[in-house]
Amino acid sequence: MWKEGSLKINESVFHYWMKVYEEGSQFGIDGGKVSKLMLKRDDTVVCNYDRGWDIEPADPDTQLAVEILLHGNNY
Repeated sequence: MWKEGSLKINESVFHYWMKVYEEGSQFGIDGGKVSKLMLKRDDTVVCNYDRGWDIEPADPDTQLAVEILLHGNNY
């Protein structure tokens, strides 16, 4: 199932897309349910996971956004 939305962390606004399955798998982030995740800030991809990290979160706001999304969807 695909999910899409926006999330504000401090002064950063992220638009995200993620594919979430009912059960975790080897392809999910940390073996969890999220197998695809992309975050954009100001039309720039700042994080991308597609069965593996293509672009890892590089700053604290992006990392926090990923942690919030995974907390509610990955486990």
